Amino acid sequence: MLGAQRKDHLREILRRDGRVVAKDVALDLGVSEDSIRRDLRELADAGEMVRVYGGALPVPPADRPVDQRSSLATDSKERVARRAVDLIAPGSTIVLDAGTTTLAMARMLPRGAELTVITPSPAIALAVAEHSDARIVMIGGELARFSMVASGPLAMEAVQHLAADLFFLGVTGIDPARGLTTGHLDDAVTKRAIAARCTRTFVLGSEEKIGATSQYPVLDLDSVAGVVVDPRDANPVIEELAGRVSVLR
Repeated sequence: MLGAQRKDHLREILRRDGRVVAKDVALDLGVSEDSIRRDLRELADAGEMVRVYGGALPVPPADRPVDQRSSLATDSKERVARRAVDLIAPGSTIVLDAGTTTLAMARMLPRGAELTVITPSPAIALAVAEHSDARIVMIGGELARFSMVASGPLAMEAVQHLAADLFFLGVTGIDPARGLTTGHLDDAVTKRAIAARCTRTFVLGSEEKIGATSQYPVLDLDSVAGVVVDPRDANPVIEELAGRVSVLR
């Protein structure tokens, strides 16, 4: 069986069973586990599944490509964005991380507030330009197609020269035990570097992210000033978070 055929078979197993066990697939197809693990790694790198010990699992909703996430929990994201914008004082320099909730924030920024907005996201820079009169500073670098955000060595170098009052951090998982996580290693590294250059960091917690976890750690809850949550979200995990970090509704 050719590699492309094996990958199609793996996709079908994941769709049907909700998981892939590398050992079982290798036995069924009469190929080595190394071949299956290589296929799984390539599919995971393409964002089609998440590798775990012994196989793979589906990509959690919050870890899907940005064009697919835009339709998730849209009302919740709007409410979180509105509360987050209330935290911005006139004359502030802020960093808006890439993400659908920060995109909603970009469309809500007030005019005449003399803001400076720094972002690694072209989409957010365009939204800020369209909806406000804020000064815009782009973090450059290689554009990651999965998240549509600048990353890599050039982005990291640019971050070292920045300073901001507030960082509005986007993650894909907010969990009392595992902290703040995301689905891509490069994103996790860039987010940590930006947080280190900002006076305060607030995490944006729309309903689909509360209690979720992703593969790569970004920051501990103790490292942020607060988590902004949906005031209508009744998830009991929020009460657990409140025991670890300031929760803003």
